[in-house]
Amino acid sequence: MSDANTAPRVLMVFPKFYENSMWNFKEAMELQGARAPAPPLGLITLAAMLPPKWQVTLVNRNCEDLTDEQILAADLVMTGGMLPQEPDCLVVIDRCVALGVPVCVGGPAPTSTPEVYDKADFLVLGEAEGILDTFVAAWEAGERRGRFSAEKFTADVTKSPIPRFDLLTFSHYLYIGVQFSRGCPFTCEFCDIIELYGRSPRTKTAPQMLAELDRLYGLGYRGHVDFVDDNLIGNKKAIKLFLPHLIKWQETHGYPFKFSTEASLNLADDDELLGMMRDANFFALFTGIETPDEATLIQTQKKQNTKRSIADSVHKLYEHGMFVTAGFIVGFDTEKDSIAKAMSLCISQTGIPIAMVGLLFALPNTQLSRRLRKEGRLYKNYAATTADQGDQCTQGINFVTLRPQRDVLADYRDVLEEVYDPPNFFERVREVSRRVKRPKFAAQKLNWRHVAHDLWSLLRVCWRMTVRRPELAKHFWSVFLETARRNPAALEAVVTNMVIYLHVYPFSRYVIREINGRIADLDADRWVMPPILAADNDGGGKAAPVGKVAAKAEVKHLAAVA
Repeated sequence: MSDANTAPRVLMVFPKFYENSMWNFKEAMELQGARAPAPPLGLITLAAMLPPKWQVTLVNRNCEDLTDEQILAADLVMTGGMLPQEPDCLVVIDRCVALGVPVCVGGPAPTSTPEVYDKADFLVLGEAEGILDTFVAAWEAGERRGRFSAEKFTADVTKSPIPRFDLLTFSHYLYIGVQFSRGCPFTCEFCDIIELYGRSPRTKTAPQMLAELDRLYGLGYRGHVDFVDDNLIGNKKAIKLFLPHLIKWQETHGYPFKFSTEASLNLADDDELLGMMRDANFFALFTGIETPDEATLIQTQKKQNTKRSIADSVHKLYEHGMFVTAGFIVGFDTEKDSIAKAMSLCISQTGIPIAMVGLLFALPNTQLSRRLRKEGRLYKNYAATTADQGDQCTQGINFVTLRPQRDVLADYRDVLEEVYDPPNFFERVREVSRRVKRPKFAAQKLNWRHVAHDLWSLLRVCWRMTVRRPELAKHFWSVFLETARRNPAALEAVVTNMVIYLHVYPFSRYVIREINGRIADLDADRWVMPPILAADNDGGGKAAPVGKVAAKAEVKHLAAVA
């Protein structure tokens, strides 16, 4: 172990995500020879902020094992991440503590619930740009335990360095991430982004972003780059100023990258912005639709999705060369009756193949969790996570619903059954094949190594769709051949969605079985409601009594605590 005056050896550890998740694109990774969807952008950015003399190595637990020898060879372990990584992050902390190696934890989950990570020697909470220098000074002064909190929403992202892309093995990942902005101007009740990063999106400069792309290009990376921003168009003025520079960079370098991102659906209102994204080669976009019910959108403060045709908005994105995936949620308070038919119809009309449908989950440190706590409806351990829980698809509701819970679960099951039934799914893919208009770039250079890799991957997709999933074969070949004949430029979008379906299809069937089991427990009065946080509780004290949860009992409990 080094003393305070020598350059420390830092081991950065990226914890595992839930494997039991709709977002685990295992089939896609296997077909591409990858081990994880994306690298730990936060950790490699943090690595670039540390003093140059500090010696940094990286272990991504989603790609490789972490050995005791690696931990013991370090003077300091730095780890952390998001809520779906919490169980494994706690495992990493316990291993470091047992081996006597100081461990420092940060990231979104520790920032929201620092009490969960008390075993760590150091907690660095908030955005690293605003507090890391203080931590480094404390370490170099010989301190080996401490708590450091950044002032909220003040970090200057224009001072963020180029991430340490050199720490990555590019072949381990489906794509590489970069970040342009932090924050979102909207106030969606269930979202924690505005709590972590604020409502005034802060953006990097054009030279900063181009320097990051130059570094990736110089290291030999080509292909898919994801802008990980939670809403790329949160600051429209800034993104419009940046995109012409990105377009020129792409032209100069022969379009080595294709881009994806996340943005709010009001992107469809801005033809100028859509045109620039098309010209920069954005090919995929995730958006939060949540629900077709306008009253629910208003109640949850997602008003940007009201007063518009959701289907027409999505189709406009298709016309500008981007295929769309989207998030949907079942379980909002304003769902007076069944939402299943309306949601399934909305997904069908949009033609979105991969609709990530989940149950409403009150995230820590959100307007929703605070409201539910005030109303006496939040489970005491609402934020607790375990390695086998999975995501919102399998874990789901962590509060007392206004509608009978059985009805919410039945709606959720019915939506999954409808949208991921093979004929329905492939019909939406067919819609993508007809609507997506991919641009042609005169300056685009072919990378024959990537072409050969893609052809090999396509052959494996054909084999799996035909031999391993024979029930999907006729649908696959019908859509594939029609696309190849009528709109071959859309083949990439079509095949990508079908590859994701190789995971989503069996996983949706698994979730349906789980939900049916929970419904059976409710019907038989076998399910026991977890303890409820008292209405005047701030989050960690006494809890309301445990009670049976059939639908009527939930309503009685709600009336009792109201």
